[in-house]
Amino acid sequence: MTELNSKALFKELVYSWAEKLDVKVVRLVVRPMRKKWASCSTGGQLNFNVELLNLRPELWDYVIVHELLHFSVPNHGKLWKSLMRAHLGDYEALEIGLAAAFF
Repeated sequence: MTELNSKALFKELVYSWAEKLDVKVVRLVVRPMRKKWASCSTGGQLNFNVELLNLRPELWDYVIVHELLHFSVPNHGKLWKSLMRAHLGDYEALEIGLAAAFF
């Protein structure tokens, strides 16, 4: 799969999750990022690291849901953790897989 195809598939997945989580995405960017997998702004902008396209798709879900939940829960407290678990199940295992893939 080409990077362009992967990027289009990734963006479709982001919008699908955004709809499920009732989040309005104003701008979605997949670009090189040096120190993190993703970021979001209170204005509705999402930035994802282009390196995600090289990872397994289930890790995409982790990063996408992680960022989208920050639109309603700005921290990683109990509510955020229970929402992650509700949407992804054993999200901690995905978190470990993502940490292992970190640059």
